[in-house]
Amino acid sequence: MKILVCISHVPDTTSKINFTDGDTKFDTNGVQFVINPNDEFGLTRAMWFKEKQGATVTVVNVGGAETEPTLRKALAIGADAAIRVNTAATDGFSVAKQLANVVKDGGYDLVIAGRESIDYNGGMVPGMLAGLTGANFINNCIALEVDETAAKATREIDGGKETVSTSLPLVIGGQKGLVNESDLRIPNMRGIMMARQKPLTVVEPVNANAETTSVSFEKPAPKGAVTLVSPDNLDELVNLLHNEAKVI
Repeated sequence: MKILVCISHVPDTTSKINFTDGDTKFDTNGVQFVINPNDEFGLTRAMWFKEKQGATVTVVNVGGAETEPTLRKALAIGADAAIRVNTAATDGFSVAKQLANVVKDGGYDLVIAGRESIDYNGGMVPGMLAGLTGANFINNCIALEVDETAAKATREIDGGKETVSTSLPLVIGGQKGLVNESDLRIPNMRGIMMARQKPLTVVEPVNANAETTSVSFEKPAPKGAVTLVSPDNLDELVNLLHNEAKVI
């Protein structure tokens, strides 16, 4: 079985986020980047298939050379090879189209992507990728078993869980629960040294225009922020508080 794991290069959740150019661009200065957590769950599950069923695991990323350390970490965790599509990840559709080209060229049986990335939270790439490649698709996947040409998966639905079966080729949108957090792997020194010898192939992108663009960004108000009350709406606020007190 050939498995392709899609890896997003995202800011660490502890990083301080800022914007530049009038809040129209993300400021990467001083930001530590990591494997997208949803993708890391998927990579860990792929490693299980490799060790238990002899699958081959390739990781892929759409991005510039700055994303290669993240791919190297995935190789150190145990992936066999890496592919970097040499173009910026501008929007969900263009990323899905680049990934679809890799999938078609590689003939993969199973594509594991994260349900969404933690930076833009678009949640659209796995579904688009399945549509572009003609593969079956299961989103919000929290359990996955594969037996030759068939797969059985559990996904979260509103108010519960659903178990489904389907055939390969298959694209899943994985998330927390696909493996236990205790199963996530930290690269050891041997893995890091071996990763240097594993192939990291850079491929040029296919033509794919961005369908959406980011107009501006806005940070949420700091926790505990106080909203100032102007004299114009002070009376209204007093009345609201008075009426609320009467209800209580």
